[in-house]
Amino acid sequence: MLQLDAESLYAELLAGVRPLLKPESRLVGIWRGGAWLAERLQRDLGLPGPVGIISSTLHRDDFAERGLASGAGRTTLPFEIDAAHLVLVDDVLFTGRTIRAVINELYDFGRPASVQLAVLVDRGGRELPIAAAYAAARLVLPAEQKLALAHRDDGRFSFSVEPA
Repeated sequence: MLQLDAESLYAELLAGVRPLLKPESRLVGIWRGGAWLAERLQRDLGLPGPVGIISSTLHRDDFAERGLASGAGRTTLPFEIDAAHLVLVDDVLFTGRTIRAVINELYDFGRPASVQLAVLVDRGGRELPIAAAYAAARLVLPAEQKLALAHRDDGRFSFSVEPA
């Protein structure tokens, strides 16, 4: 059984995100796991201002099948997107389809100067030409397995492997 120490990987992510930041950079977490990570990164890096949270729901290529998933997050970008330097944060990068949808959503709000992607885990299996500027870990899982990040009440992270 695969065992990943999410807290150790978070420490790697924290160190890896630092060089991506410019003085005016903003963190944007992808709803759920990426948002949890971005909020903790914001605190641990001592960055000013709120974190942006973005949802891929309305731009997904499988929206017709999934619809508005129950509990799906909403996009909240409490800062100007035009000409901003953004670091997009997510928990797991797999096919690249969520990132494509999120970039479409971002451009509905404005035109950033740059967008860099930082992820906790890159599990390969890309269907689109999308790559992370930083990944704390790279691993391969069978397509029928899903790597899920959990956020405990004490703010710590853990992973589980579940059927897809």
